[in-house]
Amino acid sequence: MTKFITPFAKPAYFEQALFLYVKYSKFMDDDYALNGLSIYEYFYNLVLRNQSFFFAIVEGDIVSGLVYLDNITGDSERLHSAELTTCFDRRFWGGYTKYCARVFLEYCFKKYGFVKIKALVYPENFRVKTLLKSAGFEKEALLKNETIRNGKLQDIEVYSVFNK
Repeated sequence: MTKFITPFAKPAYFEQALFLYVKYSKFMDDDYALNGLSIYEYFYNLVLRNQSFFFAIVEGDIVSGLVYLDNITGDSERLHSAELTTCFDRRFWGGYTKYCARVFLEYCFKKYGFVKIKALVYPENFRVKTLLKSAGFEKEALLKNETIRNGKLQDIEVYSVFNK
């Protein structure tokens, strides 16, 4: 049974989520992400900063993936938009990730009342773009030379989905 829970629920969940993050961070982070921190410190701070919106996706006792919302726009009365980041263990790619995306988005729209959820994706990350499109996201923009990654200028595509 798929569960979305805090990575702090069990030390093993945090360790598995950290392992996934380390393994796939090159597909998620730019050169500025760590800002002098170790990857462990960075990930720990990321989970703490987004604690209410950071979930380990657990199958049995295995962390199959992680998903979190960051850069939230809104106030104490209502939330408007958020930026989605997701990462799954390769063993769970495919239909399972599509299912989790639909469940998570439905949860976020119903529980928090978001109007919009967006995702920033490197153009070459076709797996994530396919996942986003299957969950109803549409390409909204291309941000040219938005950041530096691996020492080179990097474009970022913005995909968005709206609460219906």
